[in-house]
Amino acid sequence: MRRFSSLRSRLTLLVTVAVALAIALASALSWVVAKQQMLGTLDQAIMEPEKPEDQRWLQEHCRSEGTEGHFAETVTLLLSDKTTCSVGSPIKATEEDLALLAHPGEPVYRNGQTVDGRSVRVVTTNFAPGVAVLESRPLAHLNSSLRRMALGLAGLTALGALAAAWTGLAISRTALAPVGRLTKAVEHIGQTQDLSTRIPVQGTDEIARLGTSFNAMTTALAGSRERQRQLVADAGHELRTPLTTLRTNIDLLLRSEETGRSIEPGAKKRLLVSVKAQFAELSTLVGDLLQLARGDTDHEPHTELGLHEVVRAAVERARLRGAEVTTDLGEWYVVGGAASLERAVLNLIDNAAKFGPGQVDVMLRAGTLTVRDHGPGIAEEELPHVFDRFWRSPSARAMPGSGLGLAIVAQAVAEAGGRVRLDNAPGGGVIATVEIPGKSHSALR
Repeated sequence: MRRFSSLRSRLTLLVTVAVALAIALASALSWVVAKQQMLGTLDQAIMEPEKPEDQRWLQEHCRSEGTEGHFAETVTLLLSDKTTCSVGSPIKATEEDLALLAHPGEPVYRNGQTVDGRSVRVVTTNFAPGVAVLESRPLAHLNSSLRRMALGLAGLTALGALAAAWTGLAISRTALAPVGRLTKAVEHIGQTQDLSTRIPVQGTDEIARLGTSFNAMTTALAGSRERQRQLVADAGHELRTPLTTLRTNIDLLLRSEETGRSIEPGAKKRLLVSVKAQFAELSTLVGDLLQLARGDTDHEPHTELGLHEVVRAAVERARLRGAEVTTDLGEWYVVGGAASLERAVLNLIDNAAKFGPGQVDVMLRAGTLTVRDHGPGIAEEELPHVFDRFWRSPSARAMPGSGLGLAIVAQAVAEAGGRVRLDNAPGGGVIATVEIPGKSHSALR
């Protein structure tokens, strides 16, 4: 079984067996047809009228009332009392012959034997009332021809099987060459982790489609790896600042304790407040990183929910943080995760309150959610980058934040099947627009 473990060997074997069976079936059918044709020709020869001199000779040899007619070279007369009279070696009578003798009808064609054991082709006919004629011809020549024909067809089948094996091997090599290249590419990637490997694609058949899909998969994997590396690099960069500040402040406190030189109470309080703020920033950053690091199948279960209710809950939380928010919310029901969508809406409101001091306007109409501030707006060249991870506007880098808030918004909205964009609003400020497919009434009512 190990010899046929490869796809190429199995394909070769399949082609060989299929072609060999087809040739064998055709050979067997040809042999059967030839046999029937030869038997038909022999039957016609048996039924040909005899020469007059043959008839006279038989009449003289078998004198019996009513035994006139024509006879073959080897003939046996079968009488109603089951007695026989033969010219040549007598033919053995069978039940078929006796039945035709009792009930005259169409001639009976069969293979039979003479009493001396020779194989013959027999035709039994009614000659006269109570008399049947068994005429025959030897089968030795026909059987010999059939044997030679069978041997020839067997040799042809064997040659056909060998030709099929060679053809199957050639076909499998040609057909599976792209699969071999694909296998080598996969093995190369497995050994080297080189996701830049590409497979040459030719044509539009299934193998070409497989190669195209493999190339698309490696491209996606390479992009995912690059994004992962970028995330780790960006996260390390963002973590470095709060960790450095924490370490400096803690070192000052420890040095004060070790040297016995106490820090002025006001300065000490400011250090502790700074330590607490840095811990809070680290906690927020780690939470944001965990939120972004979730896989596509690792999100909370999606259910039907009222987006207006989610927005209302986010607005209440924003107001508790001191944001001034006005709302105009119409009913809209979507399928998604309540927690992630609420986090996304809250991030948009917090972002608007931070960069556009003053009132934040939140509106939900016909599935379109808008969050607008009345600040200075964003430079046009910066708009394409606002949803990138860790990206922060140069004018906002002195403000608290990790640069992950809008990236989390984009991820949550995409998980719900929607889209989000930021634009500069007419009259000043920035307007965030979120569109999530849904309906104006709940199917659960």
